[in-house]
Amino acid sequence: MVLSEIPTSEYNPFYRTYIMALGNVELVEELINGKEVLLSLLEEIPEEKLNYAYAEDKWSLAEALVHMIDTERIFQYRVLRIARNDETPLPGFDQDNYVPYSNADNRSKKDLIEEYKAVRDSTISLFNSFDEEATKRIGTTSGSKMSVRALGFIISGHQAHHVRIINERYLS
Repeated sequence: MVLSEIPTSEYNPFYRTYIMALGNVELVEELINGKEVLLSLLEEIPEEKLNYAYAEDKWSLAEALVHMIDTERIFQYRVLRIARNDETPLPGFDQDNYVPYSNADNRSKKDLIEEYKAVRDSTISLFNSFDEEATKRIGTTSGSKMSVRALGFIISGHQAHHVRIINERYLS
């Protein structure tokens, strides 16, 4: 499935920035490519840079990485529920409430990389298990209608968004 197949009615306009950050890509290929991009980026970052924040009251690099992992896990859960035709509306989450409890600044680069790889590999496996009908299923998350396929592109676009921020604000 490619991004151009998804009508804007399948996701909340809030996520348009993430989706439009991708271009017209195929979802599973983009999940795989995004994994390689982030892993390459992380390999270049010295361990001591993980606790760096580019401004006061901004997340450290480690916190930003854990935020990406946490968000992917939450969106992956939403994907699973909707793909399995669970019609229960799913609540939103406040990302800022997760960071203080993430223990991100006490974790090693190796640990963060291993957790990221496990989560992304799980996301890829999940999307590889779906037939076309499952990807088109729509549920309710955070009060908005969302399709499985839109959530997949949001996962990819969210990471692309943060990779751009890491390059521009943490590594420049």
